[in-house]
Amino acid sequence: MKQDKMKAVGLFKYLPIDDRESLIDAEIDKPIPTGKDLLVKVKAISVNPVDTKVRSPKDTTEKQLKILGWDVAGIVEQVGQDSTMFKPGDEVFYAGSITRPGGNSEYHLVDERIVGHKPDSLDFANAAALPLTAITAWEALFDRLGIHSDPSKNKGKNILIIGAAGGVGSIATQLAKQAGLSVIATASRKESTDWVKQLGADYVINHYEAFSPQLLHNGVKEVDFILCLNSTEKHWNNMAEAIAPQGKICSIVETDENLNLTLLKNKSVTFVWELMFTRSTYQTEDMVEQHRLLNEIARLVDSGIIQTTVSEKIAPINAVNLRKAHAILESGRTVGKVVLEDF
Repeated sequence: MKQDKMKAVGLFKYLPIDDRESLIDAEIDKPIPTGKDLLVKVKAISVNPVDTKVRSPKDTTEKQLKILGWDVAGIVEQVGQDSTMFKPGDEVFYAGSITRPGGNSEYHLVDERIVGHKPDSLDFANAAALPLTAITAWEALFDRLGIHSDPSKNKGKNILIIGAAGGVGSIATQLAKQAGLSVIATASRKESTDWVKQLGADYVINHYEAFSPQLLHNGVKEVDFILCLNSTEKHWNNMAEAIAPQGKICSIVETDENLNLTLLKNKSVTFVWELMFTRSTYQTEDMVEQHRLLNEIARLVDSGIIQTTVSEKIAPINAVNLRKAHAILESGRTVGKVVLEDF
């Protein structure tokens, strides 16, 4: 029986984004779902820093097309024999797994335990902007930092979000505000400052300047929680100074430098990492939490409590446009999310 084909965008060589071979158009076999997998017809995707990190130049050549893309909105086409949560025709959104082929293809296989029902109030493009950043922000705030989801339990508490105008920061700002925290965001340009204020930030400080004097200027002596979404080592000393005794710091940004953890000792500060791919990579017992939290994000969106964070839409999904999207992200000046729709 002849295997059906599908369009995909991927790479064989890891090259600078201005090289035409850094991302290429291809035609590959359309996959077949088994087990708990769903086969999703991809309607829209968005691009995240993880895409540019994985694609960055290195001396490796892939034997098979490597497909990136960890934000998808689409329609369930088929389900595996062990699938119980979805049926063909369901509209879904998800981030997928870093250990499997990404979603930059016409059809995509994904484990149903990390898939949510797409918000009814959003089209596919606006929904595709949400999964990876929403999961990361949610896990960082509520799982890693241990912030209570009940606003009445967070009275008088605050959080500093470093790099608040980016994809994760845009969602984290809204979720933290919804949880009843006073939100202090960092931004450095008028455009990004306006953006985070629109999303609910109470104060904005500049991440290129010392934190504590700016916090004091806004009447804030110290912060209970810090979420670092940019250059962990660069902000380390500022975070150690600004965090309250027994406070908690979470970062999503790996570092090549040794962090001086002793700076946190006298205050008994907790430091924790967040990686949204942990649950899917290690098939953790609570992997289905990502299904639940995506459904909750959809509810919050449909209730008008959380807004999507698209800043630019590009069509169609092909190598030229994905190279353009990667270049936008690599500029380091992105506000919100870049989305591509339709093959």
